[in-house]
Amino acid sequence: MAGRVPPPRGSMPHVCFAVTLLILVADTVTSRRPEPYFGRLIGRLTQYAHGIRGTVYAVDESTIFVRGFAYDGTGPDAYFWVGDTPQPSPEGILVPYPEDYTTRDPPILSAHSNTDILLKLPGGKRLRDIKWISVWCRRFTVNFGDVFIPPVLDPPRPRVLPEFKRLAHGLRSGNISVLDAKTFYIPNLHYDGAGPDAYFWVGNGSEPNPFGTKVPNEMGSLNPLRGYQGEDIEIQLPGKLTAYDIDWLAVWCVEYRHNFGHVYIPKDLDVPPALGQTKITTSSTTSQSPFSATNNCKEILDKRLQVRWEIQGDQVQITLSARLRKEQYMAFGISGAEGRPAMLGADVVVAYWDTRVNQPRVADYSISHLAQCDGERGVCPDQRIGGTNDVQLVSGNQKNGITTITYRRPLAAKESVRDKEILTSRSQSVIAAFGPLNSRYEANAHSFMDTTRNDVQLDFGAQNENTCIGLAETDSSGPAPWPARVISGVTNFTARIGPAAGARGYSALTGHPSWGIAWYINDQLIPELYVERGKTYTFLVEGGDDRTNPAKFHPFYISDSSEGGFGQKKEEDQRKQRVFAGVAYDNEGYPYPTAVGRYCEWTHKTIDQSAASETFEDYMKTVQLECNDGEPAVLNWTVAHETPDLVYYQCYTHNNLGWKIHVVEPGTPVPVAGEKHARINAGSLSAAATALAPLAVAAASHLANRLR
Repeated sequence: MAGRVPPPRGSMPHVCFAVTLLILVADTVTSRRPEPYFGRLIGRLTQYAHGIRGTVYAVDESTIFVRGFAYDGTGPDAYFWVGDTPQPSPEGILVPYPEDYTTRDPPILSAHSNTDILLKLPGGKRLRDIKWISVWCRRFTVNFGDVFIPPVLDPPRPRVLPEFKRLAHGLRSGNISVLDAKTFYIPNLHYDGAGPDAYFWVGNGSEPNPFGTKVPNEMGSLNPLRGYQGEDIEIQLPGKLTAYDIDWLAVWCVEYRHNFGHVYIPKDLDVPPALGQTKITTSSTTSQSPFSATNNCKEILDKRLQVRWEIQGDQVQITLSARLRKEQYMAFGISGAEGRPAMLGADVVVAYWDTRVNQPRVADYSISHLAQCDGERGVCPDQRIGGTNDVQLVSGNQKNGITTITYRRPLAAKESVRDKEILTSRSQSVIAAFGPLNSRYEANAHSFMDTTRNDVQLDFGAQNENTCIGLAETDSSGPAPWPARVISGVTNFTARIGPAAGARGYSALTGHPSWGIAWYINDQLIPELYVERGKTYTFLVEGGDDRTNPAKFHPFYISDSSEGGFGQKKEEDQRKQRVFAGVAYDNEGYPYPTAVGRYCEWTHKTIDQSAASETFEDYMKTVQLECNDGEPAVLNWTVAHETPDLVYYQCYTHNNLGWKIHVVEPGTPVPVAGEKHARINAGSLSAAATALAPLAVAAASHLANRLR
């Protein structure tokens, strides 16, 4: 100590300035790749019609980016279109946009003024398999605009790097890949989790150093790293940082400034830009984590649902919190498929507040078909279809408009057919939904906006994975319902299936929960019908005849039940209904539906436009009628004099598809066109009835011939 020379007075500020300068230099390193980078340039779209414009890039071998896309949207059947013929032609292949569309068929291309669009080539196609990209009208075989793929195009590709250098805490991995400019794939990751303040860490320089940046883990958390036992994970660089901005990726202990291991990023990197084509997923592993989880929370469904979890021995305790409306459920569980949100085959728990007894409820559900439970298939409580309820209620409360329910369920799959295992060694895909309860207080179907639409991964074995901030407010406003429809003065009807029209339609008109579809009578959404006693009425029913597909099997019947669903009711509940038409009994006394005809459905041309449609007439311009081959069923109903004043047309196999039939004496005044509470187009309905009369006679004759 005596031989040490003290630093000159005033030298410390220079040291601090040097450190500050080093930090600033580290933070302002120039990217090796000029930004913004959209991939390899293909060219500009050539415009032939409808204002087509945009610059096209190759993101990777199977992904195309169209920057600044413009199109006036007036083509009747336009899509992105690719092919390998010398010029764009009908022999091309449709490229869906958006890729995660919700309609049965890909939506027709809508108007765009300056949109950045990401396209994934379908069917495993690569850019080397095609020669052009076009905006193509299928109906009129017209090319609105195109760009040709250069024959020597070399699109960016993921880059495989070495494994982590093994320095401390058992860190090791397989070869690490740079999937795109922000995403790293780390296979077979091992790390003992014992570092007190360790993170994924990136930066510049010849070696990992303290002047780096934390990278969130595979769950998006910036908590210190937990242990890994051979897991495959993906991580993404934060903010505007890209792989071109860094020299290395490390596992680094911030508190002790210690490098546990690292891998270098090559200077000649040429990977795809990060435009959303790569989604965070995690792969399987066989090991099991020995720890329990605490203080874990994740917000999903646009931050409207909070999920908290904790491993407790061989069980997991889960808490769901959401702003639920009255008689609404929240559901959460394991997806029916890995890597995507799949309701079919899922294992979920439905939680709700039972207003009848003011108590929380939970039930174990399995989903064997995307339809209401009919007692055998559908979205069913396990107990109702012969299984066991493997979920146990712990607690529940309602406070400040938020419903919170806690339950436990086993980690293991108790019933292999219905249950799915909850893993503690890796992340797995989960699903969640909101929806209405039916009269049995069972889950009715959810709307598209109230279910998981993107892959959500949750690591049940995580420690302190808490990304919850606060529950988002639910939108209690919404569009006003359309006025009720009324049909009177006709004796011939068509009965078809159509969309329930969201907040403007079925639920708003009836006060009943809807599972997304409803009856359309004479192409009106659940109109109130007026019939006279003693008269005969003919219904041409097109609700489906395929008994193997519950979602498209809707026999028509008339009863005094405002809910319907006669075929899924227990015998004692069936006896509580009076049926007036559409149900018969076989020789053994079992009921069966008689009004079973081909399937016709009004379907959305694109997405549900009910919220944006001021009138029902406007809404009908956004849907189209699609019918299967076959013929309608014919239901003739002579209204008996003892028929009650109010009955209902309903679906035999599902609840809540139909609405009211008012039964009056002959000559009784009924709503007519022009009354404020009635919406009736007498002219068109009369014309429809006139047109239907010969069809009804012909169909009845054909049916009679088939039954002889």
